[in-house]
Amino acid sequence: MTTVRLPLFPLNTVLFPGLVLPLNVFEERYRAMMRELLKTPEDEPRRFAVVAIRDGHEVAPSAPGLPDPTAVPDRGPTAGFGADPLRAFHKTGCIADAATVRERPDGTFEVLATGTTRVRLLSVDASGPFLTAELEPLEEDPGEEAGALAEGVLRAFRQYQKRLAGARERSLATDTDLPDEPSVVSYLVAAAMMLDTPTRQRLLQAPDTASRLRDELKLLRTETAIIRSLPSLPASELTRAPTSLN
Repeated sequence: MTTVRLPLFPLNTVLFPGLVLPLNVFEERYRAMMRELLKTPEDEPRRFAVVAIRDGHEVAPSAPGLPDPTAVPDRGPTAGFGADPLRAFHKTGCIADAATVRERPDGTFEVLATGTTRVRLLSVDASGPFLTAELEPLEEDPGEEAGALAEGVLRAFRQYQKRLAGARERSLATDTDLPDEPSVVSYLVAAAMMLDTPTRQRLLQAPDTASRLRDELKLLRTETAIIRSLPSLPASELTRAPTSLN
């Protein structure tokens, strides 16, 4: 089994391969991570792993609070994740390649990264200034009938977009070119749909592309039917511009 050890960035969201992740980094543990990444030569990938938080807080408490207003907040690498951070995270995540890591004058960072490869979380090391993890890369198995399923998902996704745009009384960009490679379709749709984190996580950790597409087809049909029955929906960015994999 081939494994890799990378910095670990837990978030209250799910990152999919091929999708862009903008980050505003202000906590010291993640500033330290970015400073370490900047030591990597520019011609080499600056990689870290993103996992969704199962039980914990993305941002650690920064001030004393109840029930003890005099308590000093924990600012270490595991702050907000409990004594065993491995139990606080979902076990399937995604490697992110940071194309841009820009330090601001105040010491915070603006980061733009792209998801690349799914990984399985094996262990977490909290001995340094930020979390690191031992990870096992996961191959993307196409499964059976992935091509035909991708075509069906794309048709259902277009209907979903139309219904969503109509419910929001917004115009839909109809000239958007959608991909046709099954795995790319599966990740794009998973990221573009209005889903909660557990559902996104379920899609990320699907055993193969075909299984993910089957799940998405059911979700799209269900969500489209729900939208059809609603008079209006709150504003969203989904129909204002196409989702980009760049």
